[in-house]
Amino acid sequence: MRAYVGLGANLGDREAAIRRALELLAAEPLVEVVAVSSLRETDPVGYEEQPRFLNGAAALETELSPRGLLDRLLAVERELGRVRGEGPRYGPRTIDLDLLLYEDAVVDEPGLTVPHPRLAERRFALEPLHELDPDLTLPDGRTVQDLLFPTLE
Repeated sequence: MRAYVGLGANLGDREAAIRRALELLAAEPLVEVVAVSSLRETDPVGYEEQPRFLNGAAALETELSPRGLLDRLLAVERELGRVRGEGPRYGPRTIDLDLLLYEDAVVDEPGLTVPHPRLAERRFALEPLHELDPDLTLPDGRTVQDLLFPTLE
């Protein structure tokens, strides 16, 4: 199954943290990292008094379920020093791995919503997804291209 993961960091060596996260994901037997977008500097969203982020996205092929993949993403975050729940919501972090899309699955259960609930509002996630797959379509039929470049009517 094809899944897309958002990558972000704004503390320490941001690029090294993202690269290490990708290495750890690639070491998972049921995960193959098939493509990684370029990384881009972005302004923080939600909590603005913090350093700028480095953001990107990765396309994965996986045999893990959406919940299984999320569990693996959270384990990688913990291994890289992220403690969820500490500090302000949307605050600084050593690494942030968000499950953005999982094939055309729609999941809404405690602790897991796919597609990511704020994906359509987050240019820092949409731009790297568009780079990875310009024709990417969300389960509701909207395309990443349309979300990034809405037609002016």
